[in-house]
Order: sequence, then C-alpha cells, then structure tokens
Amino acid sequence: MRFFKAAPCAAAMLLALAGLPALHAQAAPSQPRPPALPGTERAHPDEEEDTITHQMSVQAAIKRNKVRQQHIVDDTAKLLELAHQLKDDVNKNAKDTSSAAVAKRAEEIEKLAKDVKEKMRDTN
Repeated sequence: MRFFKAAPCAAAMLLALAGLPALHAQAAPSQPRPPALPGTERAHPDEEEDTITHQMSVQAAIKRNKVRQQHIVDDTAKLLELAHQLKDDVNKNAKDTSSAAVAKRAEEIEKLAKDVKEKMRDTN
C-alpha cells in the first residue's frame, strides 16, 4: 500500500524532471550572437550591393585625386621652368631677346598658372 501512496508523488516528480529541459529551453535564450562590427550588418542584399558600389566609387575618387595631384605637380614644375626661362630672357640684353618672344612666354606661363589654379580648385 505504501507503493500506491508514493506512486503519485514519484509520477509527479518524474513529470517535473522530464519537463525541466523544455522549461530551461524556453526560459534561457539561445547563445547570444556576438555584436556585429560597425558597418558590417546587412539587412538586405541591396544594401550590400550599395556598399560595394560605394566602396568602388570611393576608390575611383581616390585614384582620380592622385592623378590630379600628379598633374598639378608636373604642371607646377613646368611652370617653374618657364618662369626661370622668362627671367633669363629678361635678364639678357634687350637686343638679343625680342619682346614678342618674352610676351609669348609670359602668356604661356599665365595660361599654365590658370590651369594649375583650376586643377587645385577641382575636388571631383
């Protein structure tokens, strides 16, 4: 008779123990995800394509800027050379150098200086 008195308690205990893993699974969330790095979380594939397109356009802009800077350096060196030539021409005797040649060189310097100035202003 003692068995029948203990059976409901044992059955209740077995049911409770059997249900513990299910309760634990419901109560405890699954392994937390590590935080995503800034700028790496993507909601949609379109955003990823936009990001790739953006990166490509940034790289192209950097490349254009480097080329522009190199042109500025080259043109500035040429401008300096022309200025030295103009100075030498002016320092020579006025008889040896025609004023038309000096004026032409001065116009060339002026045009090149204007081009360098425009390139320096251009940020695109």
